[in-house]
Amino acid sequence: MAEKFVVEQKPLLSILSSMQPICSKRTTLDATTSILFNVGPKELILKSTDLEISLQSSYLVKESSFTENCTFLVNGKRLFDIVKELDDVITFTLTKTQLSLASGPVKLSLNIKDPQEFPPFPERIENLMQLDAPFLLTLLDKVGFLIPQNNANPALNGLFLEITQDHLSMTTTDGHCLAQIQTNRYQLDKPQNWLLPRRAVLELKKILESAGQQEVFLGTCSSQIVFSGDTFNFFSKLLVNPFPEYKAILDKKGFVPATIDRSHLVKTLRRSSCLLSGQFIATTFGFKQDSVDVAMHNKEVGKLEEKLSLSGFTGASLDVRFYAPYLLSGLNAFSDNEVTFYLQDSSRPIIFETTEKDKYHLTYLVMPVSPTNLQS
Repeated sequence: MAEKFVVEQKPLLSILSSMQPICSKRTTLDATTSILFNVGPKELILKSTDLEISLQSSYLVKESSFTENCTFLVNGKRLFDIVKELDDVITFTLTKTQLSLASGPVKLSLNIKDPQEFPPFPERIENLMQLDAPFLLTLLDKVGFLIPQNNANPALNGLFLEITQDHLSMTTTDGHCLAQIQTNRYQLDKPQNWLLPRRAVLELKKILESAGQQEVFLGTCSSQIVFSGDTFNFFSKLLVNPFPEYKAILDKKGFVPATIDRSHLVKTLRRSSCLLSGQFIATTFGFKQDSVDVAMHNKEVGKLEEKLSLSGFTGASLDVRFYAPYLLSGLNAFSDNEVTFYLQDSSRPIIFETTEKDKYHLTYLVMPVSPTNLQS
């Protein structure tokens, strides 16, 4: 006798949508293109893995004739494409070889596979701490943009998460710039750190944005990191390469602070970037007591010369060259009307900092362009 279960289209579509980047990734196993269904009397559990990241989501079914849990595999992309075109309530009917879907006058079916083909799924999660989900998303947004996609150094293609007895910090770098956000809201008696792959960071952000969770748990499962909500468990393998030693470059000893209007600086950087025409050409910043002269010359396009007001700068006059897009990408993570930065000399980085009281401290660092790298 065929068993049935009933679900609402919208929440099911949301779960299937979050699994598409996972089940659509090519792996050495054909079964990873499928989603594992585990349906019981009250709950539907879906699992997807590409052997690097995994997602488990649960949903309370409206109705179910199942008296015991039953598992089977369904092609993830085909199911998503079909559910996307249905409305309201969907009735699923399971036979030995097929899963039938009915919604209003629409009826169709998909072949199912043996669940034994599905690779082993992570189990036995050890939760370490509870995090505020919207706050976690904010932290990821502030530094995640800087993670390279395919850097020659594998360790740069991830986000370095550290939790100590004093704070939680996230650090990213592409070799030219470095972003770090730190908060004292969370601590661990036994310090730990993990290097999360770029892809895991991007998928976690999507899940947090769509799940509407207020709290998530951070935990571990064997050698994987896990983020868990009321209805999901997101697992990720970790990068094994050691993250670069970065603390020395953040040392501001001997640096001089200054403050500048962020919106004015951003607009100047955008205008400078407009003249690049795909070329790596540095913009010169001439720092003085109360102003900074900004100049960029592209022989093929044109030139820019602007003067911006500066306050609090007590150092000697200084000329430093920076690649405008590097500065611009980091300043977009700041929300202050005025931004504080630190300088030492033309060979040392510029370090931007801001603090959101009782929330976090954000640092963004950009290395200068040496004269040998200039094209003008």
